[in-house]
Amino acid sequence: PATGAFSGTTIEVQAKTVFENLKAIVEAGGCDMKDVVKCTVLLADMGDFGKVNEIYATYFSTPYPGRAAFAVKALPMGALVEIECIAAVPS
Repeated sequence: PATGAFSGTTIEVQAKTVFENLKAIVEAGGCDMKDVVKCTVLLADMGDFGKVNEIYATYFSTPYPGRAAFAVKALPMGALVEIECIAAVPS
């Protein structure tokens, strides 16, 4: 994060890094990955959906958060995947 550089050039490495970063942010906000209620996945190549889905399944369990996935023409800095999530703070 300090350099803004990607940790890898494959979809698997980039997706794992994204989820690790999301996990750190969610936890810093006082939540856990089980508190995530929605994810939006942006892919440079929809053919990578299966690979990202396998990694996604290692960070979440049933009931899985709602999810939308879109293929986009391009992502900033040539990224292969971008993911945003919404977590509900437990009461």
